[in-house]
Amino acid sequence: MTTDTPVDRGTAPAVTRAVAILGILADTQGAPMSLSELARALGIAKSSTSNLCAALEEGGMIQRTDGGYTLGRRNLELGGAFLRSFDQVREFYKLCSESDVLSHELLQRAVLDGTNVLYLARHEGRAPLRLSATIGDRFPAAPTAIGNALLANLDPDEVAERFKHVSERPRLTAKSVQTVEALQSKLVATRERGYSLDEGEVFPSVVGIAMAIPPRSSGDVPMAMGASMFRTDDSAEHRDRVVQALREAVTRLGNPMVLTSDR
Repeated sequence: MTTDTPVDRGTAPAVTRAVAILGILADTQGAPMSLSELARALGIAKSSTSNLCAALEEGGMIQRTDGGYTLGRRNLELGGAFLRSFDQVREFYKLCSESDVLSHELLQRAVLDGTNVLYLARHEGRAPLRLSATIGDRFPAAPTAIGNALLANLDPDEVAERFKHVSERPRLTAKSVQTVEALQSKLVATRERGYSLDEGEVFPSVVGIAMAIPPRSSGDVPMAMGASMFRTDDSAEHRDRVVQALREAVTRLGNPMVLTSDR
């Protein structure tokens, strides 16, 4: 067996060769390969192949059997982590489209990135807000509802530490929070009410509501889900409906076995 691409070029040849070993073993569909067979497939010395295999074996990526090397259990763990992430994003879109309330709103899903939020998914309702963040965008966490939902899950001391060296705080509107003290007050209110609220801090005409998504396991990256609405649509009754629908959605995203009533 030979590889289709060179494995001795690039900025990190050892990494390239290690990846090639994993690909070669994957192609065998569980049949073990000897060290000599792997070396021939890679086109490199047996001693170099042995060093690579030792490192991969130590990391659980491959395992040694009587017949040679096969893929290790660590690949299953990594694959499971990838699938969980993919399934959760897919479930986000499914919940958004199926909800009688949320299907009409602009909804986003994001993670915390230092003092910013990184947007991972976006569902556009019937009247999308073209100015709002889209997939791959970064916004400052302090003024945004989805950023506050994530920051509220942190200890106040950690929040203060994160923003300690931030010299400039973007003033997106006249209402944008400008001090750590003001941010901490907002986070206290977020914890008390169970959701975060942006009333014109990012865009003057937009209200944002967001909640943290309960992690499915201790290793999950904390995420949050938020809705953005024009102020003209933000009646007390409508806000209550959105809050309830968001609460059911994040509960379902945290535990897909939970049944919700927003159908």
